[in-house]
Amino acid sequence: MEISKAHNLMKSALNYRAVRQNLISSNISNIDTPFYKSRDINFESALSYQANKIFDGEKDQELKLAKTDGQHLKQDPDYHKDRGTLFLRDGHYSRNDGNSVDLDVETTEMSKNSTMFRALVASMKKDSMIFKSVVSASEKLN
Repeated sequence: MEISKAHNLMKSALNYRAVRQNLISSNISNIDTPFYKSRDINFESALSYQANKIFDGEKDQELKLAKTDGQHLKQDPDYHKDRGTLFLRDGHYSRNDGNSVDLDVETTEMSKNSTMFRALVASMKKDSMIFKSVVSASEKLN
């Protein structure tokens, strides 16, 4: 029995948030490692894809790009729209030792990620409480 359509989506989001927390922690722990590059994960597009699949059925919501040749703008074979994408965080300064970890950026991202994690946990609790209240109300009808 499924609690709600959104329950599995929230569970996936929690898993992605946990992976992101581990990546940010790894970045911070490697702040003094020469040539270490900050890593991050983009999973918002994967969650959006899953949400469209769950709530809108199997309709393709992707905007198609007009191409004059089939070889133009080939999609990366490692790209999967149903999974998160691991990437190196660009745009941050690199120190003399080649390390690109910025402690201010990492702690800010960790704070945002943990806030989103707590919000997802609260949403899952509320979602399950609604389910429990429906079950307990139906028991009282008998």
